[in-house]
Amino acid sequence: MQEAGNSNKFKPKFNFDMKKIFTKETALLNLGLLMVAVGIHVFRNTNKFASGGISGLSLLFSYYLPGWPVGSLMFILNLIVLLLGYYVLGKESGAKSLYGTFVLSAMIWVIELVFPLKQPITSEKFLEFIFSVFVPGFGSALVFHTGASTGGTDIIAQIMKKFFNIKVTHGLMLVDFFIALTAGALFGVQACLYSVLGVCLKTFLMDSVLESLRIYKIMVIISEKSKQIYHYINGDLNRGATIHYARGAYTVEEKEVITTVLSRGQARKLQQYIMREDPAAFITISNSTEIIGKGFGGFE
Repeated sequence: MQEAGNSNKFKPKFNFDMKKIFTKETALLNLGLLMVAVGIHVFRNTNKFASGGISGLSLLFSYYLPGWPVGSLMFILNLIVLLLGYYVLGKESGAKSLYGTFVLSAMIWVIELVFPLKQPITSEKFLEFIFSVFVPGFGSALVFHTGASTGGTDIIAQIMKKFFNIKVTHGLMLVDFFIALTAGALFGVQACLYSVLGVCLKTFLMDSVLESLRIYKIMVIISEKSKQIYHYINGDLNRGATIHYARGAYTVEEKEVITTVLSRGQARKLQQYIMREDPAAFITISNSTEIIGKGFGGFE
């Protein structure tokens, strides 16, 4: 009986935390990838808008390989670029970037098979151009916000930085412009102009979306219940705070001043907590998109 009881410890245990698998970050990553896939297939490829990225490069290759789906070409090119990046740069691409790269190619491949499109869905070329920029641009911003990537041109830009000392952003812009200009030679001047404009608009859009997603709230609090407040910040919000002392110009009284940096959701919770505990507290709130330090990020 003892041997039978001890045999249980040899049974493999599989502890899958579903909350860790299906997180908000995972949902944003997949939503972003789906938006990019739909934007590329429905709006970009049918209009020959090669506005940068591996998707644009795949569109150029599809001109010479008409029997190949763009999704399959993206998969092959991404694999080549990832292997090149691994060889030249080392383990620069994380698991999420690998996931984003291959899942995007698979999504486009599946969408092409399920909803094949040989021509634009409308006759309004400029309208389709706007959607070809904003839908995948917004999706790419969501993907980059999670720390992943959608393609391999960022790795090409990193290789250019290593050998030619060019900033990654400048290298990425050069690669995208090269792809857009090449589209002009294959698909005509109009496609070229749309593609170049698309590169500029996409860069501006992604910077704007990423900046809005990365906004943090800097809160400066003066309260009679400062000890309770910074304990709430440390314990319930799991954030740090700085306490310094200041003297009021009118009352000439010295009080504790709490400064903390929070996400928008955390700032809202803290504001509600303070209003419950000390309605007379004095709070100033400002926005910041660049926070460097433990728990927020580092120098790029």
